[in-house]
Amino acid sequence: MTDSAEKRSANIVDVLTEEFGASMAIDPAAFRRKFRKMAASPFAFYRGSASLFYADQRGDFTSDRYLDDRTSRVWIHGDLHAENFGTYMNASGRLVFNVNDFDEAYVGPFTWDLKRLAASVALLGYAKALSDRVIGELVTGFARSYLTELRAIAAGGDDAIGSITLENADGVLRRVLQQARLSTRVDLLAAQTTVDNYERRFSLGDGVHEIDAATRERVCAAFGDYLHTLPESSARLRPVATTIKDVVLRKGVGIGSAGLPSYNLLLEGHTEALENDVVIYMKQAQVPAVARHIDDEQVRSYFRHQGHRTAESQRALQAHADPWLGFTELDGVGQLVAEVSPYAADLDWADVNEPEELAGVLADLGRAVARMHSVADDESSHDLVDYSTEESIVAAVDADAEGFTDYLVDFAHRYGIRAREDHQLFVDLFRNGRLPGI
Repeated sequence: MTDSAEKRSANIVDVLTEEFGASMAIDPAAFRRKFRKMAASPFAFYRGSASLFYADQRGDFTSDRYLDDRTSRVWIHGDLHAENFGTYMNASGRLVFNVNDFDEAYVGPFTWDLKRLAASVALLGYAKALSDRVIGELVTGFARSYLTELRAIAAGGDDAIGSITLENADGVLRRVLQQARLSTRVDLLAAQTTVDNYERRFSLGDGVHEIDAATRERVCAAFGDYLHTLPESSARLRPVATTIKDVVLRKGVGIGSAGLPSYNLLLEGHTEALENDVVIYMKQAQVPAVARHIDDEQVRSYFRHQGHRTAESQRALQAHADPWLGFTELDGVGQLVAEVSPYAADLDWADVNEPEELAGVLADLGRAVARMHSVADDESSHDLVDYSTEESIVAAVDADAEGFTDYLVDFAHRYGIRAREDHQLFVDLFRNGRLPGI
């Protein structure tokens, strides 16, 4: 191994240990599973190593002429890669295709979202054997679509397309929305529960565990506190009854949730009929990776705990968010609470392979990201970002819009290469036992 590769390997170990060390000590087996999933491909590694990405933004990739006092304080998604998009049923009962998974959301530089997405496009394109030229064109199309939508929002006219719904979606995204439309609450309940003696209960097995009476009592108390965090505007959309019928423990098994305890609660629906019961989750929220690299006391002190941060971020970034979205504390630790929705469907990139189709999808994603960045500002219900983010971003970029697009394309290529090289270093570190604690 060359000196530069050895140095980078040591940096990867340091960053991952700082980010996950405490959790690895609690549940090393969960992190062995997480790291094996990350080892599967460069994209999987990239998904699971946001902490490394943000450490690099303060290192080799810091030159950013598009950031100023305002564009450095935009509410961002925090983990905006190509696989964090999908469908949800909003509070108005409309199916929407948009950004999802707001666990890493924070207030920071808007370009960090765009650069993380652009690099993920480079990795995705490489995995599909697309040329660098085509990858550059895909990133360019995403960037131009983002700017076009953001300018339209800033102008306040009718040119902004807005949310991607069945009314305006076509091609791949329309198919995703139609598939989500076929989903039913009955199917979700059938997959996760059983009916015994005329009552519904959770099914056990596959990472789903019973809990003792004392734990159930604490979870139910936390649920009671959570109900007070729900907005009054969503009360009519919630079931009349909030009776807890069952509670189980789920252990996080995904790349981003390794080792984190999560509780699923089965609630009585708005009638005593069994087909409209509701499943919600209560999961421990973590410090977002991006927060470790942003020194802003106003942002840090705005949130009571990480559960509050995650819920408030999702409400800020997602128009008409899930009416069950809220937060609570369990054993002194912040928790995010939301519905396990039967209408959530992720975009499957395995079904999108030709450059023309990819270009259409990425143009839609550009519009979705622009909409997200514009929602959480002076026109929203919070006061953390008290100016127009769309106007600030447009002002910073429009002086050299083509240069901005080129900047994202160049970053995508450079960081795509780095991520592929880092993936190989990570695999060697893991298989040779050089990641401490697991």
